[in-house]
Amino acid sequence: MESESTLVDRWRRLLTSYNDVACHLDRALQEAHGLSMSEFETLDRLVDADCDKCRMQDLLADMYLSQSALSRTVARLEKHGLAERILCQDDRRGIFVKITEAGRERHAQAHRTHLAILAEHLTESGAPVPA
Repeated sequence: MESESTLVDRWRRLLTSYNDVACHLDRALQEAHGLSMSEFETLDRLVDADCDKCRMQDLLADMYLSQSALSRTVARLEKHGLAERILCQDDRRGIFVKITEAGRERHAQAHRTHLAILAEHLTESGAPVPA
């Protein structure tokens, strides 16, 4: 097993890499498309789900956000007409999220920016490009 200091160093490099890419993504998505990284990721998951609507709990299971952060993110998307919440008819506690046509259009535009930033900051092996 690796030494404690080696593991901690690897963890810190991973966090630094994530923060670097996340900051560039957040800035580029906000400037070009008016979306935060969390908003884009939520739209991206809705598009990838390829269904009419997704349960909020299913989105939550696949994302890095807390339940309250996802709820606030969906509320912002809803406010801008990019997604809508629908109560489950069978279980009033269940909430579905549906991407709107405007949300699909915004996602398609932002998707190109997202890929460009990832290509700029990650190598083929998934390691960060040295600054």
